Amino acid sequence: MTREEKSQVIKELTAQLADNANIYLTDISGLNAGTTSDLRRACFKANIKLAVVKNTLLEKAMEASDKDFGELPTTLKGNTSIMYSETGNGPAKVIKAFRKKSEKPLLKGAFIEEAIYIGDQQLDALVDIKSKEEVIGDIISLLQSPAKNVISALKSGGGTLAGIIKTLSEKEG
Repeated sequence: MTREEKSQVIKELTAQLADNANIYLTDISGLNAGTTSDLRRACFKANIKLAVVKNTLLEKAMEASDKDFGELPTTLKGNTSIMYSETGNGPAKVIKAFRKKSEKPLLKGAFIEEAIYIGDQQLDALVDIKSKEEVIGDIISLLQSPAKNVISALKSGGGTLAGIIKTLSEKEG
């Protein structure tokens, strides 16, 4: 690889790191061609980009990036694959499902919305992370429940002012 080619790869990796809020570093070494192809298919179905990268080039891209990757560059040993995803827990779910049939991929580390996770033991915690949409849905349902209680109280009061006041006073007690 020429110096210009390396420089171009670093620029592309830096742009990918800037464009993605959820980045997983994995080790897929030792997987045969068929298993690797199955993993790529699983990633494609889950809308996850998977690429094998050179550690030195990725480390230089991390240094050039505006993001703080903390100790993540220390995981760049051996073979490294990078996964980009729109959802924080998407790659973790794919890895966990895939490991029912294979020992790999192993999680080296992850960068999720500026939080850093190091090591394969973090996989279960990453699977449990809720997406932004799930958190917003939870908040909306929490906000709706008091309003639903008021509406049901108003309906059960028979529509008269005395009935509504009686029903509301009983709810508070």
